Amino acid sequence: MKSKLAILALIAAAVVAFFVFDLGRYLTLDYFKAQQATLSAYVAANPLQSSLAFFATYVAVAALSLPGAAILTLVAGAIFGFWHGLVIVSFASTIGATLAFLSSRFLLRDWVQSKFGERLKPINEGVTKDGPFYLFALRLVPLFPFFVVNLVMGLTPIKTWPFYWVSQIGMLAGTAVFVNAGTQLAQITSLKGILSPAILGSFALLGIFPIIAKKALDWLQGRKVYAKWKHLKPKSFDNNVVVIGAGSAGLVTAYIASAVKAKVTLVEKHKMGGDCLNTGCVPSKALIKSAKLLSHMSRAKEFGFESASATWNFGAVMDRVHRVIGEIEPHDSIERYSGLGVDCVTGTAMITSPWTVDVTLEDGSRKTLTTKNIVIASGARPFVPPIPGLKEAGYLTSDTVWNLRELPKRLVVLGGGPIGSELTQCFARFGAQVSQVEMMPRILIREDPEVSEIVTKRFKEEGVAVLTKHKAKQVVVENGEKILICEHEGKDVRIAFDEILVAVGRTANVTGFGLEELGIPTRPNKTIETNDYLQTIFPNIFACGDVAGPFQFTHTAAHQAWFAAVNALFGRFKKFKADYRVIPWATFTDPEVARVGLSESEAKEKNIPHEVTVYGLDDLDRAIADSEAHGFVKVITAPGKDTILGATIVGDHAGDILVEYVTAMKYGIGLNKILGTIHTYPTLGEANKYAAGVWKRNHQPTKVLEWVKKFHAWERS
Repeated sequence: MKSKLAILALIAAAVVAFFVFDLGRYLTLDYFKAQQATLSAYVAANPLQSSLAFFATYVAVAALSLPGAAILTLVAGAIFGFWHGLVIVSFASTIGATLAFLSSRFLLRDWVQSKFGERLKPINEGVTKDGPFYLFALRLVPLFPFFVVNLVMGLTPIKTWPFYWVSQIGMLAGTAVFVNAGTQLAQITSLKGILSPAILGSFALLGIFPIIAKKALDWLQGRKVYAKWKHLKPKSFDNNVVVIGAGSAGLVTAYIASAVKAKVTLVEKHKMGGDCLNTGCVPSKALIKSAKLLSHMSRAKEFGFESASATWNFGAVMDRVHRVIGEIEPHDSIERYSGLGVDCVTGTAMITSPWTVDVTLEDGSRKTLTTKNIVIASGARPFVPPIPGLKEAGYLTSDTVWNLRELPKRLVVLGGGPIGSELTQCFARFGAQVSQVEMMPRILIREDPEVSEIVTKRFKEEGVAVLTKHKAKQVVVENGEKILICEHEGKDVRIAFDEILVAVGRTANVTGFGLEELGIPTRPNKTIETNDYLQTIFPNIFACGDVAGPFQFTHTAAHQAWFAAVNALFGRFKKFKADYRVIPWATFTDPEVARVGLSESEAKEKNIPHEVTVYGLDDLDRAIADSEAHGFVKVITAPGKDTILGATIVGDHAGDILVEYVTAMKYGIGLNKILGTIHTYPTLGEANKYAAGVWKRNHQPTKVLEWVKKFHAWERS
């Protein structure tokens, strides 16, 4: 800190001295034209000393971002000649620019990045990847003052050496124009005369060069990655796109491709609809509904009944779950998609080249598909941690739990995330003795602490043993009884169970269909590595959905599918970057938890300036009428503004209520407009309007209202 203050003071003193002592008068065109003969004579008599002195002066002016660099460039041509002047100015300007760049980085970058890091993230990523190209274009086209470029680039992640050499090369053309003009200094009356429309046009054309160069490099990179496969490229193709996987991402990709009349083949080795239909969203929500009905019966007195009960068996409940799957199944069926023009193939896909996919059909025969593009939408599966004894004892996952026909008396749920929490509450409501084991300090760790607290409290009220800070170590079987051994605060905790459900996350399906053979890399979290356009290292092979990340939600998979389909089919004309700015999600516990954008915890962790507005649902008429008067709406806004940065809702139907905030963030609608929108009474959706009202009260113009109060008093007098 002391060193920063010292350097800042030194720079400030130099700049102040420049203006206080009016040193700028020595850096004017008229002054140098008047002194040209004297300076030229001195240079002729003292070539080395004059060169060094001029060099140092130019470096200082550029480093301190003082006005006069353009005049000095002209003078260099006038007193040193074109080549000598060009060498001096080229190196002096670049060194000075680099010093300004380093000063900006040392003094300001940490503060700027800590304060605005989240907003600058796309810029930082772009500069990290293509910073030299951006800088080169800025240097070639003199639309922005060079000193501004120096200071701004210092705030970005670009490294010093690339900044130096790109600046040296990029500024050379402009430097040469000014130095050459300086050789005719006596005829120059203003700087405007130097940059003629023709020269400006030439610079503009030069500015396009980095873009052309980048395109050329991308083309060469593409040729390189295809080099070992080009002999396998067909002369013509059966398909415009082949989609591997018929989950949410694959179905939407195929739907879009067929809608724009492309020839598309969809390959699925198991069941159409993927995890969401068969083992995820649909069955879990069906089970949650049945469990919620039982919970309402247990709360009969809250609704004015002496008692309520139901005769049921768990097998019948699970039969209903499968009926629900069956009722929704036609939406994702082969028949429907075939009718839409999609060629649906049941079999196991293997990518054998960037343009061919071999499919092993159900009868064992093989079929080869040729295609211009491939979209990988192979989804994910439950991750099973390597806990000793777990495999031998047997376990359930979110894929296999739907095969149960008898309710386990004692159930251990490993995992405190959304899937684990939803199933924990379901089985507890059916009467199982559930122990939820989570190694983190709280369940639903991605949400704010008070969110976890509300859900945990409800779980405990419903008989769940919520065991946080418990790390699963081993599963043993003693005298026919299964026991999970956990470590908690340095001691072993033994939990007996009949069934154990593993719900600690999901891992992408990236093996067994040719990625390894093609050399397509995966990220550390085992998802397929793609660029912003969802392309792999092969520009015609895309990945979307759970297999690509970064979010593993059905709606995000469908969202990505649009980008994958459009970029695959029309990318040669226009490509679209996948947009993750507004991603909502919900956890369907009771109460529900729904969020979009920043949480309060994330805003604090990332040092993002923010304000927090909270409206308690215990105040909402409809929530009171429904006996669901618990939870809250929390909105994160920019300081002093109604701009929504994020929203978290905990309460009945939170996922439905959230949609208004998703729309608002997507289209830039602030809390003032939500407050000014009529909301139907009495609905849970009114909570959003009342939350906006809380924000408005917190930002009321106090001084103006004081004057208004005086005005009303005056009118009464």
